[in-house]
Amino acid sequence: MKVLLEAVFSPTFAASILRVTTPILFATLGAVVADLAGVVNIALEGMMLVSAFTGVAVSAFTGSAWIGLICGVAVASALGLLLGYFHLKLRTNIILAGIALNLLATEGTVFLLYIVAHDKGVSSSLASKVIPDWQIPIIKDIPVLGAMVGKQNALTYLSLLAVGVVYLFLYKTPLGLRLRAVGENPDAADSVGISVHKVQFIALAISGALAGMGGAHLSMGYVSWFSRNMTSGRGFIALAAEALGRRHPVGGFIASLFFGLADALSNYMQSLRVPGEFVQMIPYLLTLFALAVYSGRQMKTRRSFK
Repeated sequence: MKVLLEAVFSPTFAASILRVTTPILFATLGAVVADLAGVVNIALEGMMLVSAFTGVAVSAFTGSAWIGLICGVAVASALGLLLGYFHLKLRTNIILAGIALNLLATEGTVFLLYIVAHDKGVSSSLASKVIPDWQIPIIKDIPVLGAMVGKQNALTYLSLLAVGVVYLFLYKTPLGLRLRAVGENPDAADSVGISVHKVQFIALAISGALAGMGGAHLSMGYVSWFSRNMTSGRGFIALAAEALGRRHPVGGFIASLFFGLADALSNYMQSLRVPGEFVQMIPYLLTLFALAVYSGRQMKTRRSFK
């Protein structure tokens, strides 16, 4: 227990929390944008997965990690538009459409992986590139703080920056105001000339792009290869973080850190003599616990208004 506590309260462990929080945070911000526009993006998992695969495949063939990242984000954003087309144009239930896209992404990436890498499990045969780490010149030399945030993957810093950018977009720009108005009352927004479907298409495209950033981090920042179903439910965890964060970018960031802590803890405990099955359950058990607490508070709030 002493060893575990020393590890948990070390700067290295704090740095690992930021690293594993990155994909969850990107997806959480994507969930916030979509939800505020009145369209629940249940396909975050699939968007992360296709971006993770596309980034690895494109970077291997082009020799550029950044081109791979851009293509991965673009494909995930296109998947968001496809979800919008199914829901807004074809009147498909958005939950069912999202589940269908998740299933398509799960099996489709395995099929494409076999085509490009001749392997159904991992893309280790591809010479894929990695998003580089960045160092902050002054902070990296500060004791403790430098070990925590002085050197991280570029996408980790971009995820922290994205919290502020998404907040400014949602609450300080005309488009953000329209987006929130559409999610709050689409009929009222339509009555003042706002194109509800156009705004929701934009929200889903942005949501997909953010999820794509998280997926690319998994295969090009967290590790350097793609493996089947490597998202491991992070898209659904992001939906839980978005709910716990009360549909707010800052709240979503705090909730994502909580789930990142659980993920980092499970990764560390794998090095100890703890059954692997129990270790793998930790993030999901804490997700269920957090959702139960959130649900209890919501029910208490509703009763107080009666």
